[in-house]
Amino acid sequence: QESVKRALEVAAAGGHNLIMIGAPGSGKSMMAKRLPGILPPLSLGESLETTKIHSVAGKLGKDSSLIATRPFRSPHHTISQVAMVGGGANPQPGEISLAHHGVLFLDELPEFNRSVLEVLRQPLEDRHISISRAKYSLDYPASFMLVASMNPCPCGYYNHPTKACVCNPGQVQRYLNRISGPLLDRIDIQIEIVPVPFEKISEKQQAESSASIRERVICARKMQEKRFANHPGVYCNAQMESRLLHLYAEPDEQGLNLLRNAMTRLNLSARAYDRILKVARTIADLDHSEQVTSIHL
Repeated sequence: QESVKRALEVAAAGGHNLIMIGAPGSGKSMMAKRLPGILPPLSLGESLETTKIHSVAGKLGKDSSLIATRPFRSPHHTISQVAMVGGGANPQPGEISLAHHGVLFLDELPEFNRSVLEVLRQPLEDRHISISRAKYSLDYPASFMLVASMNPCPCGYYNHPTKACVCNPGQVQRYLNRISGPLLDRIDIQIEIVPVPFEKISEKQQAESSASIRERVICARKMQEKRFANHPGVYCNAQMESRLLHLYAEPDEQGLNLLRNAMTRLNLSARAYDRILKVARTIADLDHSEQVTSIHL
């Protein structure tokens, strides 16, 4: 469970996309719903952008002022393409825009319609969505953290330490194929969650609070705020372009060798290379390190 906590901390500190894979009842949804408690507060620029979108969508109350907390959107898996990306007869921002500078949580990811998942590919890359229809053309911002959870197979117990899986290999493969390779390539952190043993559930010792994790996350975000002060529109490591990666996330010689070996052995894409450097930069920030080293990689 420590590795899961660490993954959530890194995702929150750098604004990275995260997918959790595990058996039913292992705590995937509960972990995701704790994210707002460790996310840093919105900066003024982020707050203004988020408030504009919610105002356009008619989601602000009469007496509301600036939105101060990061949005957490959790649509049901029956959601339509239009509701996800925006548009419609009376154009409205979709869920991806309402989650701008916040979290879009997709529970039971393979249950979503494949076409709905595939429309996420472009906004995950470009951080905005362009909608062109016969009567109008719109551009909505969509810089969100994608957090998803899924079971490893239809019955949910593939690779479970104690329960036997009742699915045949073909069923498992078909289930996993519902998530396309190009979409998975855009997710920075993939983590497997194992069920919590009875000893851990029943122990009386208090675990680390969200508040103390949030302090470390805020500290890392302050470093990023300082780093990107001269780059308008960039607020966290996940938003860095290749040009900024060369400036701020260039690893040392030992790190480059490690990355070279990983790229060759695992046959990783150029996008995966960028995402590894972004996550490593965030881990280095949490470690208060200016240089990205092989440990962070």
